[in-house]
Amino acid sequence: MNAPYILVVDDEPDIRDLVKDILEDEGYAVATAENAAAAREARRAQRPDLILLDIWMPDTDGITLLKEWSEGDHLPGPVIMMSGHGTVETAVEATRLGAYDFIEKPLSMAKLLLTVSRALDADRLARENQNLRRQQRIVAEPVGRSEVVQRLRAQVLKIAQHDAPVLLFGEPGTGKEVYARFLHTHSPRRGGPFVDVGVGSIARENASLELFGSEQGDRIHYGRLEQASGGTLFLDELADMDVEAQAKLASALENGSFLRIGGKEPVRVNVRVAAATHRDLEQEVAVGRFREDLYYQLNVVPIRLPPLRDHIEDVPELLNYYIGYFVDQEGLVYRHFTLAAQNRLRNYSWPGNIRELKNLVQRLLILGGDEEIAVEEVDAAVRGATTAKSQDFGSIPLNLPLREAREQFERSYLMQQFRECEGNVARLADRVGMERTNLYRKLRALGIDPKKALDE
Repeated sequence: MNAPYILVVDDEPDIRDLVKDILEDEGYAVATAENAAAAREARRAQRPDLILLDIWMPDTDGITLLKEWSEGDHLPGPVIMMSGHGTVETAVEATRLGAYDFIEKPLSMAKLLLTVSRALDADRLARENQNLRRQQRIVAEPVGRSEVVQRLRAQVLKIAQHDAPVLLFGEPGTGKEVYARFLHTHSPRRGGPFVDVGVGSIARENASLELFGSEQGDRIHYGRLEQASGGTLFLDELADMDVEAQAKLASALENGSFLRIGGKEPVRVNVRVAAATHRDLEQEVAVGRFREDLYYQLNVVPIRLPPLRDHIEDVPELLNYYIGYFVDQEGLVYRHFTLAAQNRLRNYSWPGNIRELKNLVQRLLILGGDEEIAVEEVDAAVRGATTAKSQDFGSIPLNLPLREAREQFERSYLMQQFRECEGNVARLADRVGMERTNLYRKLRALGIDPKKALDE
């Protein structure tokens, strides 16, 4: 992982040079700026992990500059204010605008280094906590002791030590994001961010903006690519990416740099890309839906994830794991599967793979009952899931008012299509021929929550 990148903004050259030398001696990467204009350019050229910002400068003062940055996009990292003539009011204003701390001149280098270290640690912990909240339903690492899973784990651990792009293939529900996170956690980039992008959840017209960011005057929006600097960018359902965004990503990987939307100067990129798809990308290339150059750039190290039916012996361990997971994460009451119930599920085909197993465990714990989950309950749950997936539209009563019958049909129709799209709203919109905004409005009107629909 690269060293944290610090931008030092101060109009006094002696202070700039001294601070730069000391920070570099501590292993940080450092850039300097003598005024607000130079600071804007430095921030535009590369997203800083931390900014040391002087208050009194000849062109624009530090408080005004801090306000400008905080009102644009969120601050890219912690900002530490420096001043030889600060007041309590100034410190309060700086804190209100998002500054991490305020240190006085003449600078105590010991205090400066301590404040910098604490600011970076606090920022990292904040990002980790944010990721944890986002990852409440994400497994930390692959579960299973089968030869198939053990071999795959060993393969991923070996690949993790190199920086080449990775392409994960597998049926929906096989745990592609789990393996991507496992790869990141055991790579030299583990101290950097893991930024996950659900490509299908981004409106096609916004894909380039989300990934590459934008510039408008002095206002900078850092895209996901820059947010992942020093770490791993995970692109889930890569095949859903807009063609324009595909072209920009291919160029970024080829050249090691990219242009933000509206930008004029290239931005260096330092990320490892891990992408995932359940589609046959060679076929997508053949029919013109996916760029051939991007396919070969990402397919340096392909990883194929097996369906659950190929390591069915892991089912008992997966069942026990998810029981503990939902008891800990959601406070559900503990229940356990009987041996007969486990055996029945070992002989089930699991068309939805590990995701289906996880949802089944969650549903059985929510519904509650005896501490033991017996064969009969498992059979009923599996039959219920199968029936829901293949709902008979002809079962809608014909004695209903037209409006109610139409609503029932629309709900059943959209639920079925949503499942066949594996919960991807973008693909659902394309499939049913609706604009995304209108589709969301329709789903809301029918009481369908896209985040929970697959669990119904």
